[in-house]
Amino acid sequence: MRDTEGMRGRWFWAWVLLGFAAAIGFVSLGVLVVVPAAVVAGAMASRPSIRSSAFGALTGMGLLLLFVAWLQREGPGTTCWHTASASGCDEHLNPLPWLAAGLALTAAGFVGHARRR
Repeated sequence: MRDTEGMRGRWFWAWVLLGFAAAIGFVSLGVLVVVPAAVVAGAMASRPSIRSSAFGALTGMGLLLLFVAWLQREGPGTTCWHTASASGCDEHLNPLPWLAAGLALTAAGFVGHARRR
């Protein structure tokens, strides 16, 4: 029984990686990543033992949103910086919507996976 549970954990993290890649594809690269991710997801979903860990995809998407929230942590608005040799200003988004959506998706993925067991 232990070996089966270990494989479920590995498949969960495979789904996390796939969800992260699909979210990056959706946000920035479009068809370049979304189509291959959909093909891989279809192949993974064809087996019930692998499909049972598919909530990991939600966690992967949530992790990307948490990363965006972290990048925008100085927002919202403009922040200026300077060093001895350079200076500039950056425009930041409000990180709270990214944080809320990221936490919700990440938690939903973990809770959904835990309830499927």
